[in-house]
Amino acid sequence: MASKPYLTGHYAPVTDEITAAELTVEGTLPPELTGRLIRNSHNPKPGITPTHWFKGSGMVHGVRLRDGRAEWYRNRWVHTPALDGAPYMTDQGPDLTVSTAGTHVIEHGGRLLALSEAALPFELTADRETVDAYDFGGKLTSTMTAHPKEDPASGELHFFSSSPFPPYLIHHVASADGQALDSQEVPGASAALKHDFAITEHYVVFLEGSVTFDPGEHSGIPYGWSDAQASRIAVMPRGAGGARQTRWFEIGQGYAMHFANAYEDARGHIVVEGPAVGREGWQRSWNWWVGAADRGAEPNSGSRSRRWTVDLAAGTVEEQQTDDLTVEFPTINDRFTGSEHRFQYALSFPDDQGIGNHTLVKYDRSTGARRLLPFGTGQLPSEAVFVQAEGTTGEDEGYLMTIVSDLNADASRMVVLDASDLTVPPVATIHLPRRVPATIHGSWIPDAAL
Repeated sequence: MASKPYLTGHYAPVTDEITAAELTVEGTLPPELTGRLIRNSHNPKPGITPTHWFKGSGMVHGVRLRDGRAEWYRNRWVHTPALDGAPYMTDQGPDLTVSTAGTHVIEHGGRLLALSEAALPFELTADRETVDAYDFGGKLTSTMTAHPKEDPASGELHFFSSSPFPPYLIHHVASADGQALDSQEVPGASAALKHDFAITEHYVVFLEGSVTFDPGEHSGIPYGWSDAQASRIAVMPRGAGGARQTRWFEIGQGYAMHFANAYEDARGHIVVEGPAVGREGWQRSWNWWVGAADRGAEPNSGSRSRRWTVDLAAGTVEEQQTDDLTVEFPTINDRFTGSEHRFQYALSFPDDQGIGNHTLVKYDRSTGARRLLPFGTGQLPSEAVFVQAEGTTGEDEGYLMTIVSDLNADASRMVVLDASDLTVPPVATIHLPRRVPATIHGSWIPDAAL
């Protein structure tokens, strides 16, 4: 196990499923926080050593809040065929129900969906039990990204299917109730790895970086860095027939795993923001993910915030690094998805030798200021999830929720922070009944959504 960093420390899997009721709360939980914080993680069963961090079976962890109380904590494996060892590749091709379902968990149309980009989503009950693979009533016959985007105005869910073989990229839009699905193949795409994307009011934005299909990669995730793979941004108009008008723009070499947001500025330019890595950062991160030598001390090496500004009229892209911290997991107030946001949150990592502490970062894009909330040695917060405070309209008037893995105490806690001021003490701290392994992505699901 020592050679596999994703099975040790903050990432060490738990071995069972538990339920604990009436959790201890320090501070005061606002009664308006009625719902569930759900996090997803790669958590292989005991005795299983996956060849890649992302190959570990998905496990969802949930905390239920109601009436100022933390009613329960539950963790459950997502019971897909992969959990019991079923092969993804068959004589008939990939079995899209054989999913790790360990990257993200969202709600759409009243359904909870556990996501992993190489397969179909899996529906869960409100109490984390697995229902079955979900294919939008038979309309989805390809994979689904783990990073769909819900339009805050229409409630439509945008997502994509990608493949190392043609068709390389398909864009989908599901209706707000999840019943209708419109799909378009995106022309000009390649076998480059596409993990995330973005939407604006009028466009869908994809990014192909310098990481592409590599049949010689034997970790089970067949991708690798290629200097020959051009890095490009694709801009596709939203709506029927938009794919036929897709334009591709070359950018500097690199790879962006996640995007914070995209929007159209006052000049009509398309602005896209998110962390990106170069060749060395990618390779040292990948080596951590597979347990190879010459790896960074953390799963993220050298990923720094970038901004791409696409001038459609001129046919050009301006790129700039906007901060020098090594960050990942960028988030915003989701009400601003596709429109210009002021505040942005991220998780900053120790340096490549493991020196320093994990830190939550808040960026103010209007003033250029950043606020750091460092956590102590041996403590790792999860990606910050923003929840709007009841009766407020300000972009940062709300709460940030994170689950902190604490190796010092072999325990975890859920922390509710005042998003408007990270310098004040937490609004509330919920002590969880066990250490929760470092999770990937998650969501706050209010009761009204289910």
